[in-house]
Amino acid sequence: MAARILVVDDEPDLLELVRLSLVEAGFAVETAATGQQALEKLQRAAPDLVVLDLMLPDMSGTEVCRWLRGRPEFHDLLVLMLTAKSEEVDRVVGFELGADDYVTKPFSPRELVLRVRALLRRRAGAATEAHILERDGVRIDLDRHRCHVAGEEVILTAKEFQLLATLMRRPGRVLSRERLLDEIWGSDVTVTLRTIDTHLKRLREKLGSGGELIETVRGVGYRFAE
Repeated sequence: MAARILVVDDEPDLLELVRLSLVEAGFAVETAATGQQALEKLQRAAPDLVVLDLMLPDMSGTEVCRWLRGRPEFHDLLVLMLTAKSEEVDRVVGFELGADDYVTKPFSPRELVLRVRALLRRRAGAATEAHILERDGVRIDLDRHRCHVAGEEVILTAKEFQLLATLMRRPGRVLSRERLLDEIWGSDVTVTLRTIDTHLKRLREKLGSGGELIETVRGVGYRFAE
């Protein structure tokens, strides 16, 4: 079955260009010209991935992304930001809100299709890991994308969950910020090391007592306690 993609952009010509490029690549594509239209379509039937413009007429793409990441039913939904803004601060804000990738205008339709395929392939690879990781009261179910600490469920964003799983798979092993950025965001994405620190700070806060198991190795990176 073809992956389902929702493209959200208020520029008609660009919206049609992206739609045609993705349809020709074999995807099932829906479109929306405003943030409100996007939210309505998302609630009717969640796609596999959203190509989301940052500048929309009624609400920003960051608001849409924040809305998505605040709802557990959309935690597995992939978000690719598409915007004319290329400054580093915009990329950082997008990633901190939970975007999975970031493409700036003008862009190559072929590059966009390759980025979409890469995101879907990465998620499919993660989905084949049918097991549970559990250490010192912290338990994550990789199949169901759920996390529990001392029996209580903790709601994590997609990136927070990926970070926790990456650390828990290698207890006692120090992972540098660069390594974490590469594994979670991909080597072709440019973000600052501060992104990792921000996500891990929020992750520790959400885990409560379990957050103490994520140790900072100053000047090197992070590790999950053995």
